[in-house]
Amino acid sequence: MRVLVLLAVVIAAVVASSTASASQLIDRDATSVKLAVNAKGQALLTYRAAGQLKHVLASGAVNAIAPTTARKQVAFKLDYAGGWGQYHREYWKTFGARCGAYDGPTLHWLVTACKAPDGSYWAVQAWQRMLPNYGVAPDATSGAWELRLSHWTGEIAQLTINTDWAWHQWDHLYGTYTYNGSPVYGFRSQSSGNPLDTYGRNVYLDTFDSVYGTGWKRENSFLTHTGTGAFCYSVNPHGSHPSGRGTQYRATIIGPGVTPDAYWEGAAPGPYNRGADLVANNAIRQLGDRQCRAN
Repeated sequence: MRVLVLLAVVIAAVVASSTASASQLIDRDATSVKLAVNAKGQALLTYRAAGQLKHVLASGAVNAIAPTTARKQVAFKLDYAGGWGQYHREYWKTFGARCGAYDGPTLHWLVTACKAPDGSYWAVQAWQRMLPNYGVAPDATSGAWELRLSHWTGEIAQLTINTDWAWHQWDHLYGTYTYNGSPVYGFRSQSSGNPLDTYGRNVYLDTFDSVYGTGWKRENSFLTHTGTGAFCYSVNPHGSHPSGRGTQYRATIIGPGVTPDAYWEGAAPGPYNRGADLVANNAIRQLGDRQCRAN
């Protein structure tokens, strides 16, 4: 069979409380979102939130750097006055016609995107990152839709996930998160799994049509592992919470730096199959990650 996290004790330590933040977060529960970009490498987001019309000017960052303890990850400079006094009269002249049609990679949770004059891409995504674990109903705060901005050139980060079985019975998901062929991970985190630096990233896992109810429900969130960018998770009972085994799974993860958030969706592995399990065991060993073990 194939196990993932290091048995029950380590599995408990891997559980994350879904509170990590990142430089891409702009606001929550935004509506009427408009994105405009000028030739200076600036983006102007106009939207409504908390009953107000808001303008946010973002600049100073593109792509991401590889994990390092020498400096912080790249981040936007955000002006929540939006440069509105400077650009109000010339809004459409300065920004409106400067961003062409988006022809970049397919993005999930997409609100709007465009191609800047320099060939780089800007995109706005929105998703419910803070949902409670184990299908618990969200409140007004945890159910918020986060508005997230990205700016990049070239390839985006790759979230790769495969499924098999843990202990011959529980659905198991394992994979890697990479950017430009290198693993994405942080160096410090809380025992609950919350990153304590600007590099750490949590995989937010949802389950479909499970014991939690019909439709998509949050199962859990967990860190990519330091050094490898790998991760593994068993959909078994956790404490008083039953197994959240679903017919399908999906995962979302914040992009490294200011790159787009990545998404994966796939079917559950189905009934245990010994032959398929042996193949997956070998794939898990190839991850080179001590926290993800094949049994």
